[in-house]
Amino acid sequence: MIKIILIIIAMTLFGALGSFYLKKSADSMTNIFSLLKDKNFYIGIILFCLGAVFNIYGLRFVDYSILFPIKSLAYIWTIIIARIFLNEKLTRYKLAGISLILIGVIVLSI
Repeated sequence: MIKIILIIIAMTLFGALGSFYLKKSADSMTNIFSLLKDKNFYIGIILFCLGAVFNIYGLRFVDYSILFPIKSLAYIWTIIIARIFLNEKLTRYKLAGISLILIGVIVLSI
């Protein structure tokens, strides 16, 4: 059980961090060639790939119909990362969304 939880945390966290680094590379992009020179672009791709590897590995232990919706936990990581590193506000609607995601994941896991 602990192994599955760690896989899910790694899968969702790497996916969210991958998005964050791709956002950083997009912010500094002036054209497609500048993107290819940006280290954040490559960090984002590597993190996304790591998330995909953990996703594939997780499919050995969890049904697809359960693991795929659980990937929505990446949205929670995204909100946390945006709050910490991009100074985005944590609104009532975001908190409601986090609550609904957690309720859905708990219901699926039971």
